[in-house]
Amino acid sequence: MSLNRSEQMVFDYIQTHPEERQYWVEKVQKTSRAASDQHEAARELANDLWRYFEERSAVASPFKEMAQREGVRQTSMKNLAEYLLRLWTTPRRKPAPLPPVAE
Repeated sequence: MSLNRSEQMVFDYIQTHPEERQYWVEKVQKTSRAASDQHEAARELANDLWRYFEERSAVASPFKEMAQREGVRQTSMKNLAEYLLRLWTTPRRKPAPLPPVAE
């Protein structure tokens, strides 16, 4: 999976800050359990990750430096959301197919 620069920055930051990583592991797992499917969970997480990126851009390196150089323009966090779901959750089982109806 290929992450854009913003997604990669968020992922690297989360990986190097244990408190942030723990928060996001729990957030990803909770969102996955609450969502009706993984697509919904990914959409919700992508929005949360974007808000996190915006918040970090005001206060934390390297986000702050990137925001000063390039500004803060909304970027998709969908690939990162999907990656974190695969990384930190157990895949959901697909329902068993229904047996054919005898006539």
